[in-house]
Amino acid sequence: MAALDHELLVERTEALDEADLADLCEATDAAIIEGGGFGWVEAQGREALARHFRGVLLVPAIELFIARLDGVPVGSAQLIRPPRNNEAQAFGAQLTHAYIAPYARGHGLARLLVRRVEERAASLGHRVLNLDVRETQSTAINLFEGLGYTRWGTHPAYARVRGRTVSGHYYFKLLEPPHGRPLDMRAGG
Repeated sequence: MAALDHELLVERTEALDEADLADLCEATDAAIIEGGGFGWVEAQGREALARHFRGVLLVPAIELFIARLDGVPVGSAQLIRPPRNNEAQAFGAQLTHAYIAPYARGHGLARLLVRRVEERAASLGHRVLNLDVRETQSTAINLFEGLGYTRWGTHPAYARVRGRTVSGHYYFKLLEPPHGRPLDMRAGG
């Protein structure tokens, strides 16, 4: 089957049935093993990951996006909105835990996943999307930079991966509002 024949879908979800949860846990462990995303370094197994995703679905400030290839969950991302008591930073949100399983890459699904999170963040009124990524995740870095994210800093002791300290990069992207004026980035604007 050619790449063009695959069905690509990214959807925001509020519930996962057992089959989707199992597929998502498998995709997550595959991404962890490959070294891409999620913060974990070692595979967690279905039980731990199922608890994680069920917990994510309970947090009102987190929205879970599922990437599907031919109907099967193969990746996810989370949009985290600031708490209500952080009014000063309510214009921004965070993209986190974005990944596509290694066996599902090469179809443009990662790009579609990030775009859907950006669209949702903008529709909620957020004008900035922030993210961070380990320096070892070159595929993710290339994706984010290719999508217009600006690297604003590097933390030299960001994470420990298999006994080695690695740097992490911090990015942001200004989002276009669905209606109205863009964010004014001038001093005092």
